[in-house]
Amino acid sequence: MYEDLRWLGLRWTEGPDCGGHCAPYSQSQRRERYLEAWRTLRDQEVIYPCTCSRRELAAVVSAPNDSDDEPLYPGTCRQRRDARVYETPSGVNWRFRIPDGEAITFTDQRLGGQTFTAGRDFGDFVIWRRDDVPAYQIAVTVDDALMNITEVVRGADLLKSTARQILLFRALGYRVPDYYHCDLVRDASGLRMAKRHDSASIRALRERGLGSQQILQEAERLTQ
Repeated sequence: MYEDLRWLGLRWTEGPDCGGHCAPYSQSQRRERYLEAWRTLRDQEVIYPCTCSRRELAAVVSAPNDSDDEPLYPGTCRQRRDARVYETPSGVNWRFRIPDGEAITFTDQRLGGQTFTAGRDFGDFVIWRRDDVPAYQIAVTVDDALMNITEVVRGADLLKSTARQILLFRALGYRVPDYYHCDLVRDASGLRMAKRHDSASIRALRERGLGSQQILQEAERLTQ
């Protein structure tokens, strides 16, 4: 990926391959930072241990594959108040207890005002998995805060996740960055380009003989 991005002409001054003042940049090396955030949320009792199995949650309707969304959690373990007895997060899923009915609002730098209602648009979400791995929502929130990120630019499929992350920023006492959500690049059939759909990678396009400027021009055309 590094090689392909450099071939496209992209340059960066921080990252796993070149270091920087916010190192380390690999999430596998940032575990203690995530654990500190988990302890803060545990002590506030805004998260709770969830012992629901996959089989028990299987009846919940799954979100479409073209989104980052997860099904609304039915609330089976929601009333648990034993978070503080856990010394480590391993062995159970940990869910953030959302403020039911609260409208989470923010202004997207491209799409304008956005509002998502907790409990209707999204439910209690996982911040730490039972296999002892921090989930996406807490990892990116902690990283953005501790790396002093001022603007997050990402795909529109993560728009709703911004509302979840705002709740985490608030609970952890972090400043919320600005957000800019881009349109997704899609193929001729309208399907978003992704590895799961075996979409053409930069490397594959290179091997077909396309030049870097051709790829950049086509990407610009597709997003207009």
